[in-house]
Parts: sequence; structure tokens; C-alpha cells
Amino acid sequence: MDRRSFLKTSALGGSAAAATTLAAPAYAQGKRTLTMVQSWPRGFAVLDDAASYMVEMVGAMSDGQLTIDKKAPGELVGALEVFDAVSSGQADMYHSADYYFIGQHPGYAYFTAVPFGGTAQEVTNWYYHGGGEELHDELGQIFNLKGLLAGNSGSQSGGWFRKEINSAADFNGLKFRMPGLGGKVLGKLGASVQNIPGGELYQALSSGALDGLEWVGPMADERAGFQEVAKVYYTAGFHEPGSALAASVNLDVWNDLTPQHQAILRNASMAVTHYQLSETLANNGAALARLQAQGVKTLQFSDDVWDAFGKASAEVMDENMGDEIFANIRKSFEESLANSASWINKSDGYYVQQRVRVLGG
Repeated sequence: MDRRSFLKTSALGGSAAAATTLAAPAYAQGKRTLTMVQSWPRGFAVLDDAASYMVEMVGAMSDGQLTIDKKAPGELVGALEVFDAVSSGQADMYHSADYYFIGQHPGYAYFTAVPFGGTAQEVTNWYYHGGGEELHDELGQIFNLKGLLAGNSGSQSGGWFRKEINSAADFNGLKFRMPGLGGKVLGKLGASVQNIPGGELYQALSSGALDGLEWVGPMADERAGFQEVAKVYYTAGFHEPGSALAASVNLDVWNDLTPQHQAILRNASMAVTHYQLSETLANNGAALARLQAQGVKTLQFSDDVWDAFGKASAEVMDENMGDEIFANIRKSFEESLANSASWINKSDGYYVQQRVRVLGG
């Protein structure tokens, strides 16, 4: 129905049918179910939590008119096959970490995390107020995808090791799991870097197929059981200071949705990001204490190791600058980061320093 004709009819009193149409919610055009493939096994802390909350929020916000059928790895496609499945239309949407897909385009790293990148707050500042969402969509058009962020784990740990890292040379020959551009950084330090799905990590570490790995943080790592097979845990890492998750939709499917259903998906994804980040940060401290009680040794990398991370990170980022889209995304991201930091350093950052000085902790 033409919108102007509809409004004119309504203003003149119209028919009973017109009045009924006006009163009914727009999504009452029929129920729709979207198939969502994900990269996480069911029950995985933080990550499956975010995907499950997305399902819950969409159903509640649409009053059951739009629902999501969540598929774990192996139920339809493998954990790292979700991008291609949604791009091709085999599934409607995915929940994953976009830096798994830098093989499709290196720019996807920015929609999870990049070395020495933004905190969770800085990532969302950029995404919603600094042009990041538009760049996600520009990149997605190449692959028939509509990008959505749906979750953030906050700052991720430096990882689990069988032995201490005393210098950057200790990464040479180390069999280590780290996805994204961070993995390429460790590769420059001589590590044998692998991108293994989360559901396979415990077995790989316990069997010796891996010498070490990074996953998420104390809450998720504890539930995965890594403390049973490794006892050295570096609590801060360079690679993922604020790791976003994505719930991207096949672009043809997205364009076929009503504006109301599109708005529900977008706003549900934002709610998931806030809810899941706060869930993670609220639980990491207690989980870390439990890990330490089980004999886990918590450490920080030395300054010279951090310097090596920084040098290798700059090389990795610069290697991708020949790609125009990557260069545009990087420029936009770094400008937003500089704007955020100029205030955060003088406000939150300074406040936390003073709080610790005055009250301890």
C-alpha cells in the first residue's frame, strides 16, 4: 500500500480494515526463522553465551515473529566455514569472530580486534559513532553480507603456556594458537601459528599438538579446562584488547526483511554486546582467583617482549596497506582511537590511577 494513500485514508476516517491495519504491529506480516551457524560449541562460556542471548533477545523483541535457529559447529557446517555458508546463502546468518576470515579480506580483523587496537569501549565508539559500521557494510557488500557486532569479550589474556616466556626469542618454534593479525605477529617472532576452532583446543593442548594458546579470559578459559594441562598464564596480551563478535546476515536475506525486523536484529546485537561484555567482566576476577587456587601461575610479559610485539605488529599492519579498503578502515579506526584516547587518558585513565593510589587495589 502506498504510504501517502494509507495516511490520507486514515485521516478521512477510512474503513474498518484500514483502522485494523493501522493498529496491527508491522511485523505481523508472518513469522520468520533465520538459521544461524556459529563457530562455538554449545555451552562455551562468553561466546555461546552471546549467541544464545542474541537468540533470546530477537525472539522477545519481535514477540516470536522473528526467531533464530542456532546451529553449533558440525550441525550444518564446520566452525570456520560459517562465513562462506552465509555468504553463499547456505545459512541466513552467523555468529563468529570476523578476524577468523582475514583470508577473505584482511580488513575483517578490525571487526574483532587488531594488535595494539581498541578497548571494548573504543571499538564500539568507532563502530557506532566513527564510521565503523558503514565500513563493515562496505566490506560486506563484496561478500554478500550485512555486518552486525554482537558481543565483546573485553581485553583477552596473553595465553596459556607450558613454560615461561622470558624473551621474544622464546616464541621461536613455539606451536601456538592465535587467530587474526595477532597470529601473524607471532609468526614474525618465529612461532608456528595455528588457527584451531575453540572446540578442539583442549585436546590439542593436552596432546602436545600445541605448546600454548590464547582463548578469551579467565571465565571462558576456566570453563574450557586449560588449567588442567598448562599452568603458566599471561593475563595481558597485545593482540585483542577489546574483542568484538559478529552476527552478520546474508545480504539478500537482510534486504528481504521488513524494516522492523532489521531494526530488531540491529538493536538486539547492540544489547548483546553490552550484556555479554558486562557478564564477562563481572566474572573474570572470581574465575582468575579459582585458577590461581588450582596452581596456575599468573604473569605479565616483560617490556622487551612487548617491544617485540609492537615492532612486529607495525610490520604486519603495514603489509596490508596496499589494499585500499584495508587502508581506509585502518585510517578510520586509528583516527577514532586517537579521539577516544585524548579524553580517556585524561579522565577514566587518570581516575583509575588515583583510585588505586588512594584506596589501593
